Parts: sequence; C-alpha cells; structure tokens
Amino acid sequence: MDVSPPVSIPRLSTPRLQLREYRMEDFDAFAAHLADPEATAYLGVADRRTAWRIFGCQTGAWLLHGAGWWTVVRRDTGEVVGSVGAFFREGLSGIELGWNTYRAFWGRGFASEAAAEALRFAFEIRGEPHARALIDAGNAASIRVALRLGLRYDAEAELFGQPCSRYTIERTS
Repeated sequence: MDVSPPVSIPRLSTPRLQLREYRMEDFDAFAAHLADPEATAYLGVADRRTAWRIFGCQTGAWLLHGAGWWTVVRRDTGEVVGSVGAFFREGLSGIELGWNTYRAFWGRGFASEAAAEALRFAFEIRGEPHARALIDAGNAASIRVALRLGLRYDAEAELFGQPCSRYTIERTS
C-alpha cells in the first residue's frame, strides 16, 4: 500500500498575525462570514453547506498544489480575523492571492498585513514569477489592499461568469 505523507501547511507570522492551517473550530466563523450579505457583497452569499465545500476545497488545495489558504489569527488575542490565500485556480496559470477579513475586524489593516505575508510566501518561498488578484470593480476595500501590496490593474477578467478586474505583480528578484 502506498501511503502519501501528510501535507505540511507552513505557518507564517507577521508582527500582529499568525497565518496557520484551517481547523475544525474555525468553520463556524468561516460559515457565518460567507452567510453575511454585507461581507460577501462582491462574492455572493453562501449557505452553510456551500461554505463547507469551500472550506474543504481551500484546505485541499495544499495537497494538490503546495499552496492554499490560511486562517488568519491575531497573535495577541488568538481571535480568528479572517482568511488569506496564495493558491492556484483551476483553469488559470499562476498563483492567485485572496483575502477575507471578518466584518468585526474591518478597517484595522489585517487584510493588507496577511496578504503581504501570503505574497511573500508566493515569491520568496515558492519562487513564483508573478501573482494576481481577481477583484470586483466595485470592491474598493480589496482594490486598496491590492494597491498597497504593489499589484497594479492589468485587465478586465471573469470570475464565475461575472466580470472582475485583474491586478498583477511581478517578482523583482
């Protein structure tokens, strides 16, 4: 019998945050976030069953690609503030960045801090030549995060049949 080794998901840290593997105890907050119409205005609301599929897919991405999503946790309190990813999307080449901050933590810079660490992982650890983020043109907060990271508008694109904007960045070294 061929038994593959367990997947190792790297834990990353910033001054305020830890990026770690998804855990079962993270799911309730994850599902509540995806059920919040204000928080998911640009993604679409997901019921708990759909949230479970997304949670599982984002976890499984590590097995398939050695890249995926992390739970973002405040280092000082242990509170889960959202999720961030450096992942591969089926049908597209190259690594993509994504971020979600739970509404109670909006406006504190957590998305930018976590996404910057995910981008560092993509470039410095994985050696990816470039990264992208697909963002709804109306999502001003996510566009600000992308611009803070150094991503620049590249082109119009499509995500799940809906128009969006593609922001990209090239690795410089």
